[in-house]
Amino acid sequence: MSEKKTFINIENVVASATLKQNIDLNAISRIFPGVEYKPEQFPGLVYRLKKPKTATLVFSSGKMVCTGAKSEHQARKAVLKVIDDLKRNGIVILGKPEIQIQNIVASAGLGGYIDLEKSTYSLKRTMYEPEQFPGLIYRMDEPKVVILLFASGKLVCTGAKKESEVHEAVAKLQKILEEKELIYYEKA
Repeated sequence: MSEKKTFINIENVVASATLKQNIDLNAISRIFPGVEYKPEQFPGLVYRLKKPKTATLVFSSGKMVCTGAKSEHQARKAVLKVIDDLKRNGIVILGKPEIQIQNIVASAGLGGYIDLEKSTYSLKRTMYEPEQFPGLIYRMDEPKVVILLFASGKLVCTGAKKESEVHEAVAKLQKILEEKELIYYEKA
């Protein structure tokens, strides 16, 4: 039937956290000279980690946003590491943070060529304007994600809250494309 060689790569995981307390960003910028804090330009402080390679925005409200992680686990680990660094250097943090995954962006390759023109009519909730953008935008209901689909069989999936949703969405899309004969695999 198919010569599928699907690969999925998590590109970015965005997590938010709340500490339910105010934080003195000026104190953090004095203790950690490597952080970026320009309150006249942006109200948050940027705290970068080398391992895992992430950037965490810290706001005086105690809210945090971590970007750049390559997995849910890495995103949670990065937030906890930032909080641990702050605590170890005298910033008082009470309680445990509430961490939530907000968005997962992944790229994938389906290993075949896709007829985007036919896909526009066969899939529900699509938008395809090749003069404006070379990809088809497909809004999947379950799991609730948006997929940018290209003729090459490559795609970008965004909006997932769990890595398992990315895998489910890609497998479901591939199955639909195969059933509707919208994907063509090269014979080996």
